[in-house]
Amino acid sequence: MMNWDKLLSAKRFGLENRKISNTADARSQFQRDFDRIIFSSPFRRLQNKTQVFPLPGSVFVHNRLTHSMEVASVGRSIANRVALELQNMSDIKEKDILNELHSIVGAACLSHDMGNPPFGHAGEDAISKYFEEGAGRGLQDQMQPEEWNDLVNFEGNANALRLLTHQFRGRRKGGFALTYTTLASLIKYPYGSELNGKKYGYFQSEKDTFKKIAEELDLKRISDSPVKYARHPLVYIVEAADDICYEIMDIEDAHKLKILDKDKAFELLMAFFDQKHDEAFLKRKEQVFREVTDLNEQVAYLRASVINKLVNETADIFLANHNQILEGEFNGSLVDNLQGKTREAFDICKSFAFNEIYNHRSVVKVELTGFNVLGTLLEEFVYSMLNPGYKYSQKLLSMIPEQFMPNDDASEYEKIRSVLDFVSGMTDLYAVDLYKDIRGIGI
Repeated sequence: MMNWDKLLSAKRFGLENRKISNTADARSQFQRDFDRIIFSSPFRRLQNKTQVFPLPGSVFVHNRLTHSMEVASVGRSIANRVALELQNMSDIKEKDILNELHSIVGAACLSHDMGNPPFGHAGEDAISKYFEEGAGRGLQDQMQPEEWNDLVNFEGNANALRLLTHQFRGRRKGGFALTYTTLASLIKYPYGSELNGKKYGYFQSEKDTFKKIAEELDLKRISDSPVKYARHPLVYIVEAADDICYEIMDIEDAHKLKILDKDKAFELLMAFFDQKHDEAFLKRKEQVFREVTDLNEQVAYLRASVINKLVNETADIFLANHNQILEGEFNGSLVDNLQGKTREAFDICKSFAFNEIYNHRSVVKVELTGFNVLGTLLEEFVYSMLNPGYKYSQKLLSMIPEQFMPNDDASEYEKIRSVLDFVSGMTDLYAVDLYKDIRGIGI
């Protein structure tokens, strides 16, 4: 069984020799992680990265930054509920550190999408398809099979770990030098691409980094070939917060954009409550709605009430399955283990979002843009990176910031990784502008 006293460590990646106290200081090491992320440039760039819907015009909908901040808020709430109960467990020696669960989870939530490329999940698909079906497919013979899996199944989760831990040129060792626990709380899939293909937690370039984190925190090793570990327990809270925000906030956004009418939005959100168990809420709702007549505010009130219900129920699921989680034997996510009316309502929201929201014309247009823009940028920059002797290549490579340039002795895989670091870090708008510049559009 994994042990909380090992799982919660303030040791910093890349600064292992520095003596650090877990909790002493007005601003703990885990709060420093939170602050370090929120003040960083990659985090700020999330404001110009698509969440689901196109970046806003007259109606403001979520982007990656607002989504990440809301996930952090929900994650901190779940973590606070869990920490209060864990305080009563006699086998945790350093109980003061439990007061920091909300900071650890909050930092992991803030950073969970930092590795995502422009144009939402369509950006991940566009990068993968470039290597699988596009001009990059001819590079397979130059890669190890595991390296090729990384490229044809580009994974934003793995890219977040790289962004936070890789020593880019001119930067300090350890990347962001976050605590081991914050980093582990981010790794949703504790294995490489060779195990599960499309979903995995680290690129081959970060394999040693991941193993170092897993061994430092004594994560349970499930298999040796291929290497697979159990999740850090706090990953379940980060994942639940993301699941909750992703499904519920998209309902509110779809209503604002008039993809959903009032009746359908109310139907989806009210389905989480029933007359028997939620009588107090239903009475309060009637009182609130007599005063609050603005339609958007009514939807926001219902959304907040649903999230509050899901926070409490997912925290209860974590606590009820605490021992299984520490044994590495808990199956599925916290949301997967919702019961009764809540589970039914969540599944309906998920199905409706997949069929009616994510396939909406406005969303598809973003996906098509992503495929064209990122496909072109990869074709140009990957070719130039691998063929730097041409004058055109040299001019193009001069546009890549120094921090993303590979070392002189880099392998083909590492050179391509450098291009992906550059492209995946772009905002939607910068990617489109660079695409236009390269294509000579608008000159």
